[in-house]
Amino acid sequence: MDHTAHTDGTAHTDGAAHADGGSGAAAHDLVVEFCGELFRPDTEDVFSIGREGDLEVDDNPYLHRRFLEISRVDGIWWLANVGSLLSATVADVGGGLQAWVVPGARIPLVFGHTNVIFTAGSTTYEFSVHLRTPAFRQRPAEDAGDDIGETTIGPITFTDSQKAVIVALAEPMLRRDGTGLSSIPTSAAAAKRLGWALTKFNRKLDNVCDKLDRVGVVGLRAGGGKLATNRRARLVEHAVSSHLVTPADLALLDSQAEAGRAQHGTEGD
Repeated sequence: MDHTAHTDGTAHTDGAAHADGGSGAAAHDLVVEFCGELFRPDTEDVFSIGREGDLEVDDNPYLHRRFLEISRVDGIWWLANVGSLLSATVADVGGGLQAWVVPGARIPLVFGHTNVIFTAGSTTYEFSVHLRTPAFRQRPAEDAGDDIGETTIGPITFTDSQKAVIVALAEPMLRRDGTGLSSIPTSAAAAKRLGWALTKFNRKLDNVCDKLDRVGVVGLRAGGGKLATNRRARLVEHAVSSHLVTPADLALLDSQAEAGRAQHGTEGD
């Protein structure tokens, strides 16, 4: 379904994109895609995203009524966080550029394809923004090299078990096709998925968050070095948007679970 936002605050819905000349063409230069639906913000209006607004994401009480806004200022499209508690992870489609947009901050939308991920409560949401005339051109993912999604990310090296922690938490999002929403497993559910004790899972999770925090990934620790309460959500947002884990890594879940069962069997002999 295609939604075209108008300056009077209403939305016109039809099955085809609009093709205009002049300012009309600029008005449809940007497209927001969520759950297979297309939204086309108008250049003269502010496009709001949240529990209410032009894009009503979900009736989730943890989600702000107005969380994000998209607007065009001096020829540049901007994404602004107008909420008071939630933050959003913004990344280009290749995962090479990533930003954490906190309440009160804004970021220019300059790529042809940008992914926006955020979490409210136990649910993670993702929508994409497409620009017909981007300020920067992205390199196709297939040209980015063979190292996307490998265990070594920049200066960080993860063991298979540490990476399995990330995959277990990101599994619903990795299995989802396209944009939309997914739930983040609890630590207990993720530990069970891997066949581990909860204490082992939490220890591995601590190690993963420590490593990422040391190289500057924000949102994994609260003030004073204390681990952030929403670290699972932030870890998933970062890992998926940066291609730290990909659907190809889902096989780690079964291999780790099988190794755990074999170890328990040996201990029982």
